[in-house]
Amino acid sequence: MSRMRLILTPALLLAAFTLAPHAYAAGDPCQLEISGNDQIQYDKHELAAPASCKEITVTLHHAGKLPKEAMGHDWVLVNAADVAAVANAGMSAGAASGYVPAGDKRVLAHTKLVGGGESTSVTFPSSILKAGGSYQYLCTFPGHSALMHGTFKFG
Repeated sequence: MSRMRLILTPALLLAAFTLAPHAYAAGDPCQLEISGNDQIQYDKHELAAPASCKEITVTLHHAGKLPKEAMGHDWVLVNAADVAAVANAGMSAGAASGYVPAGDKRVLAHTKLVGGGESTSVTFPSSILKAGGSYQYLCTFPGHSALMHGTFKFG
């Protein structure tokens, strides 16, 4: 038994050191990615970040081909209770403001509007969130929030 342990222990340690850098490099839990497409869909219905994050970055990729004037997408983080109000306010704000009303306190974080093939990111402090709080994200391009929304978990 002890001979087997002597053989396996170095092999397990080597495997752990070999795999650890790849697991770490594979993804930072504070760096999130989501894609939208020309079918008015996000590829993820839920995003999550641990409470250990000091800052959170969300990168939105537009996987479609249509321009932002026809099929623009953004990523807007709000308290769950504010989804409908922010979506409606976005339509009123119009294209010039990227469908996000300037100075709207209900908007916790948001990207700019992008079209097919483009990407954008937003970085925000986690101090604006409460662990276990009820958060949602949505696309504020007119009519998109009905299909393009999801849950954001923090904690």
